[in-house]
Amino acid sequence: MEVIRSQKRTPSNDTVSNPKIPLYLTAPPMEVRLEEFELFAVDRLRVLKGVSDGLARGRNPKEMDDLVDTLWKEHMRDPDASVMLNKDIISHFVLRLVYCRSDELKKWFLSMETALFRHRFRLQNFEAQRAIVGEFGLPYKAVTGAELEGLKERLGQVVRSLGQISPTVEAVYYKVPFEEVPDLVASRRVLIQKGYAFVAGSQLVSLVVTQFRSHISKALILTNRKWTTTIQEREKDRLTPIVEALSTSYLGPDYSQSTEYAEISLMDIDQVAKSSFPLCMRHLFEKVREDHHLKHGGRMQLGLFLKGVGLKLDDALAFWRAEFTKKVGSERFDKEYAYSIRHNYGKEGKRTDYTPYACQKIILSAPGAGDHHGCPYRHFSEDNLRAALGRMGLSSRGMEGVMDQVRNKHYQLACTMTFEAVYGTSCDAGINHPNQYFEESQKILKSKTPPAPV
Repeated sequence: MEVIRSQKRTPSNDTVSNPKIPLYLTAPPMEVRLEEFELFAVDRLRVLKGVSDGLARGRNPKEMDDLVDTLWKEHMRDPDASVMLNKDIISHFVLRLVYCRSDELKKWFLSMETALFRHRFRLQNFEAQRAIVGEFGLPYKAVTGAELEGLKERLGQVVRSLGQISPTVEAVYYKVPFEEVPDLVASRRVLIQKGYAFVAGSQLVSLVVTQFRSHISKALILTNRKWTTTIQEREKDRLTPIVEALSTSYLGPDYSQSTEYAEISLMDIDQVAKSSFPLCMRHLFEKVREDHHLKHGGRMQLGLFLKGVGLKLDDALAFWRAEFTKKVGSERFDKEYAYSIRHNYGKEGKRTDYTPYACQKIILSAPGAGDHHGCPYRHFSEDNLRAALGRMGLSSRGMEGVMDQVRNKHYQLACTMTFEAVYGTSCDAGINHPNQYFEESQKILKSKTPPAPV
């Protein structure tokens, strides 16, 4: 796959003739425009993040099938089947390059791509599923004749043990080594005899997903080698910045401009911090009030958040000055800190209008000794997190639900569940940005406030 700047890409005939769900066995021999390289990847990333949220919320297989179908139609569907297929393939290989660069990134990408493949496969008809099995080149043949007849009674026992409403032995079974379908073995949904599992046609997904996951896992290792040895340096001025940015991409509003629900002043900042700040920002706000200082990472995370919720530059300077001068004095504040505050508001240097940090960037930060920035759900100890959640008013039951998500490393869902517990309402979209948390909180609180008399 070669990335070019502007000339039109010609689809490969081989690519178009692949099964409806490609297996991503080899990179396609096609040219890709630079703008497609990024845009296709972003669309697929929206799908994968939607899958991640659905799994973290404990949706059942049927609900996940429906979610994947909806996400795919929304972000990846195209009226031209060949265009859609090429977008599917290109976006996968781009994100494989993006997520091969660390063990944590690889683990997330492998899990989400496998889940996406699983549910897309489940949505296919049986003939399409068999075609995909054939494309993998799996050596398994259907059990037929006397062998199938001899197993029917025991197969029927397995089917009945699953509690199906109308238990029937299926017409097609595959004989495979039992270690290749570990999920079916673990859940006792398959007959095992002499080291072989007899997999029903409706269970093909388990057989194929094991092969798919193994292939992607090995491919990520090979892609990482190519990235570190050649691609990263060779493409340092073109692709490398895009690749490095995509893994921390936030796909929603940038909150660079305040809205009707996001405008605060120095008079109400303490009350609003207590009622509407997410835990990460509440912690930083309390620390600057307590210590009259924050290190650079904390100043950036909190300062840009405050900018996004509508704190004007003059108020921001007054806020930071009032706290820092209690510790460092006015002269040092003006010399060392005031410039960076004006810089964040686009009034110094390149005049860039910096945007508040999204959850993904905060989660992936690495606070050191004496730092207070980062994501509390990821970076706090369990005791400290429990104490912080208690101060936000979470019940024991609500706190345990949040801690379960933290233990499973679903940090954004933990924050979402905190929001739902604090405000007593669901947040189906999930929390993906601290400023989103603030805005949604303000909407709820203002809807409960009666209008002022005229």
